[in-house]
Amino acid sequence: MPTPSAEVDVDVPLVRALLHDQHPDLAGLPLEVVANGWDNVVLRLGADLAVRVPRRAVAAQLVEHEQRWLPEIAARVAPVVPVPQPVRVGRPGPRYPWSWSVVRWLPGAPIGERAAGVPVAEALAAFVGLLHVPAPADAPLNPFRGVPLATRSDAVLARLDTAEVPRAVELAAAWRTAAALPAHTGPPVWVHGDLHPFNLLVERPDGDDRLSAVIDFGDVTAGDPAVDLATAWLTLDRQGRHAFRALVTVPDTTWGRARGWAIALASALATADDRAFRSVARRSIDAVLDG
Repeated sequence: MPTPSAEVDVDVPLVRALLHDQHPDLAGLPLEVVANGWDNVVLRLGADLAVRVPRRAVAAQLVEHEQRWLPEIAARVAPVVPVPQPVRVGRPGPRYPWSWSVVRWLPGAPIGERAAGVPVAEALAAFVGLLHVPAPADAPLNPFRGVPLATRSDAVLARLDTAEVPRAVELAAAWRTAAALPAHTGPPVWVHGDLHPFNLLVERPDGDDRLSAVIDFGDVTAGDPAVDLATAWLTLDRQGRHAFRALVTVPDTTWGRARGWAIALASALATADDRAFRSVARRSIDAVLDG
């Protein structure tokens, strides 16, 4: 699955012009592109800030969700880890059609290809424990995350019918088992929706990874907490996975759906054009199938 083409080319001159127009007190700070993802471009602004700018229309509403809901979520999870709560809101300008945000620059680097151990598992368990509470009636709904697994079967099985996904036959059997489990019956809870190792930042103050931030809440939604618990296979090593599962008390059927979400997300990463994503996919698939 190649990275989608940008619908607007976001670069330093464009973002500096937006800052001059809407937040002139920030416009003179150093500005550089540090990430150009599927949906957003992230630019570092001075030492302490970042600018998060959608590059596709589909991401524009997701940024508005972050602007609306991240202050509440940030306060909830603050005892464990910071999140990129917007500190300034940007609106469409003469050369740019969508909302955008100025957020705090958060410490650390993505976990990425390395599987994380017990300290990160413990912090993640505390994070989801604070986040996974019943969401308000007007919380955003994401048609791709936190939904019943069966609704994703066509897309997942189509990916598993290609040569791009390792161990696809085994994964298809595991997916069908997970998708047949009872759906989430409790109230929809807040979920991050994309809790994989490229959205988790760590620092190493004493030689061990320590969770320093959770980023990219573009997929934040109300739904089944199992989608976030898939991080057990996507992010953690065997010891970390065992610690995480011991600390997160949910029914076995929820863990079964979480394993299904790990298959869904790992199979998507396996078809990416980014080598690091494919590396995480291979590691996650082995974790799902081998325990």
